[in-house]
Amino acid sequence: MPTLHLEMLPGRTVEQKRAFVREVTRATAETLACPPESVDILISEVPRDGWAKAGKLMVDA
Repeated sequence: MPTLHLEMLPGRTVEQKRAFVREVTRATAETLACPPESVDILISEVPRDGWAKAGKLMVDA
């Protein structure tokens, strides 16, 4: 059973997350030749003050 852990900044709507997990599930099931029912996805929203890129917090970008 594939379990995918996805991290993103907050701000997406529930509809955007629904569409995203639908497509990720489809691509995972197709690529790994497994049933969509076996794909688990965990979404973690990391606040901008907890994520850094290129030596800068996202809150400062």
